[in-house]
Amino acid sequence: MTVIRQDDLIESIAGALQFISYYHPVDFIQAMDKAYKREQNPAAKDAIAQILINSRMCAEGHRPICQDTGIVTIFLKVGMNVQWDASMSVTDMCNEGIRRAYLDPGNVLRASMLADPDGARINTKDNTPGVVHYEIVPGDTVEIHVAAKGGGSEAKSKFAMLNPSDSVVEWVLNRVPEMGAGWCPPGMLGIGIGGTAEKAMLLAKEALLEPVDIQDLQERGATNRAEELRLELHEKVNKLGIGAQGLGGLTTVMDVKVKDFPSHAANKAIAMIPNCAATRHTHFTLDGSGAAKLTPPKLEDWPEVTRETGGNVKRVNLNSVTREDVKDWKPGDTLLLSGKMLTGRDAAHKKMVDMIENGEELPVSMQGRFIYYVGPVDPIGKEVVGPAGPTTATRMDKFTRTMLDKTGLLGMIGKAERGPVAIEAIREFESVYLMAVGGAAYLVAQAIKSSSVVGFPELGMEAIYEFDLDDMPVTVAVDYLGESIHKTGPQIWKEKIEEQVIKVN
Repeated sequence: MTVIRQDDLIESIAGALQFISYYHPVDFIQAMDKAYKREQNPAAKDAIAQILINSRMCAEGHRPICQDTGIVTIFLKVGMNVQWDASMSVTDMCNEGIRRAYLDPGNVLRASMLADPDGARINTKDNTPGVVHYEIVPGDTVEIHVAAKGGGSEAKSKFAMLNPSDSVVEWVLNRVPEMGAGWCPPGMLGIGIGGTAEKAMLLAKEALLEPVDIQDLQERGATNRAEELRLELHEKVNKLGIGAQGLGGLTTVMDVKVKDFPSHAANKAIAMIPNCAATRHTHFTLDGSGAAKLTPPKLEDWPEVTRETGGNVKRVNLNSVTREDVKDWKPGDTLLLSGKMLTGRDAAHKKMVDMIENGEELPVSMQGRFIYYVGPVDPIGKEVVGPAGPTTATRMDKFTRTMLDKTGLLGMIGKAERGPVAIEAIREFESVYLMAVGGAAYLVAQAIKSSSVVGFPELGMEAIYEFDLDDMPVTVAVDYLGESIHKTGPQIWKEKIEEQVIKVN
């Protein structure tokens, strides 16, 4: 009989969440390095370089890989011979571990959980509750997987109830382009097949806990249907040419994981959940001897990478940039932004649009300004702001026309592509949309030299900030004519792959 102490589980959960906030798994680092070395699209190669540089910086500085420090999911396999020395339920112990991790003053993690999700949407302030799953198994230990999943990648989850004769491969290849780049590729796809609707989704989420090992599978060959699907999907998804951050390129997925379960004769449930460039998960076992001790990667596990941005780099002073200057920018250009920039994401945009419709004055003028879609992590020590990577831009699409028409806003900065409604507004008002790399939040934050709240302080991380920048790297994603690199880039690289000008493997 093994006795697991309450404090040991709490301490282990808290330590694991801090650990994964700044350490990528080594298998992920190695796979990303291979993708970097293989990539031939300069824009995609630079995006991967930023992710790798950011990863090493976070490991050294013990600060979050991404500003979105995720919704916590915990899987426990509890041995039938385990006894608990505890006054709290296991779920409450897990949530106490989450609370301690996210409130740790030494490495503040952003609290993103909102209670009353279809109503008041009030932040719980400590990122609880987590989503906890249990399995009771033979044995006398507790095996635990802890993951922190970003909202951008979770939002791209897909599910369908296929007919038994329908093709899984065809369904996946049709869905992946629909996901856009908001899940921050390159990453992993977790696919669950069979069971019931909720079982398929659970299988897909569990699949993402496995290591990146597609190269090993390629060398030894498939031994079952799930492995055959992994190999086929890995090759065919990468042949879509979507590439890093959706810019077009050779690596869209670094691995595809497939888990299946017996199903009803009339059904073939399928779920697909992507994991982003901020892959965060770890595994440990409690055996009654104390809290888990996780071994950090060695710094030599990270490759030495420097950015090679080429001759299309332009320095931009946001304090003096004009609408005529913007017309010289082409999709794919790399810009280094300096000067003052505003921020605002979902809640701030809704408040601003409501104020505009009510004839109220905004707390800050947007005339000729750029706005960055971001909800930063709180600063610690001498930081002016914590990790501050972009959030998914398409969520702001429905506000874009009003913002451009009524405020004089010149440009926007966010993650991934824009939808047709936003692109048409950008073209009509001769604006511009710039893309920052998702998964490089700490690197981006180094370009922010001062930060102050200038509107809606009650919104916390969703308030309007003013940042003063020094060389923040971005890519021109939609120019003033409405041309989007997220449309042209993947198309160009898909054609190159199909014509065998280049190979994906």
